Amino acid sequence: MTEEKVELRRGLRDVYIDRTTSSFIDGKIGKLLYRGYNIDDLSEKSTFEETIYLLLYDKLPTQAELDEFDGELKANRHLPEEVLQVIELTKTAHPMDVLRTAVSVLATFEPEVNDNSQEATLRKGVKLTAQAPTIVATHARIREGKDPIAPDDTLGHAANFLYMLFGEKPLPEDARLIDKDFILHAEHGINASSFGARVAASTQADLHCAVTTGVAVLKGPSHGGAAEEVMKMALDIGEEARAEQYVKDLLAGGGRVMGFGHRVYRAVDPRSIHLKDDARELGERKGQPKWFSILASVTKAMEPYSRRGICQNVDFFSGAIYYLLDIPDDLFISIFAMGRIPGWTVQVMEQFKNNILLRPRLQYVGPMDVEYVPIDQR
Repeated sequence: MTEEKVELRRGLRDVYIDRTTSSFIDGKIGKLLYRGYNIDDLSEKSTFEETIYLLLYDKLPTQAELDEFDGELKANRHLPEEVLQVIELTKTAHPMDVLRTAVSVLATFEPEVNDNSQEATLRKGVKLTAQAPTIVATHARIREGKDPIAPDDTLGHAANFLYMLFGEKPLPEDARLIDKDFILHAEHGINASSFGARVAASTQADLHCAVTTGVAVLKGPSHGGAAEEVMKMALDIGEEARAEQYVKDLLAGGGRVMGFGHRVYRAVDPRSIHLKDDARELGERKGQPKWFSILASVTKAMEPYSRRGICQNVDFFSGAIYYLLDIPDDLFISIFAMGRIPGWTVQVMEQFKNNILLRPRLQYVGPMDVEYVPIDQR
């Protein structure tokens, strides 16, 4: 039998599965839009709450609409006691495993869990967006033997997360850094975790199933784990003077410089641009400017590879910001997840709106019609 001739697109590179109005990416010039609005404007002028509203409702809110939406987010921050017990039981696990498990458990307390209508899915997306920081901060404190801190309804989304994590109301400038980071991570087309969420949704599974899938996929170091690895690299380098040789030795040994390269971008990831100055200013403010200097030297050492489309991505400077804010390194991916829940919600809503089961195929290249030999004759 002749082998079937098919065109393989390994990794589904450049395969379009649907149309979207949620985000646009031009990887050649490094451009990212949410609902038509440039990420440059949103990251500098907007808030995460306003950006969530834009993604979910396809328009920028009026002040009255934003105030009402902010109230809805704040009203949904608290967790059922049973979820707190699950977090206690799983406190030794990786934060992403705890987040994934807690989202799954929350489904059992969601009265609309099986309602896949646009309206119900949106409401559930708002709830999960509000609950995720409480999950992450609660786990971080419980595993350290500390009591969880209840959400503070006087604080915005990002500031409340830092408050629940550390027990002190954060400086406005620190809260703004996390707020901006959430904005930059909110939506990014059909990336691996969003694709996973849409595959789940295509089976008509509910939003909690889809977000659980998204969290699981995001945990992989080839997708969400790069920020943690970038900071580990900076710590390994230790001093700015060692950066260039470190990069040369790493590449010569077949290694990869984390925080560089992207499946879509062939120019600098536009999200990383907005974090670069923030990382430098935060390092100076904290009296630790060397981390930015090390990363800047790594960037310089990687300049020859930019001609091949290997440029810095969003994870490159975000890890330094988290580190300088004293956020534990294994929470870095969880921060990504917290920001991405609105994007997953929008992707699932789009999938439900014009659903078709996502069912690609594999080309079989193994043996054919092998004769079965009974076990006593082998």
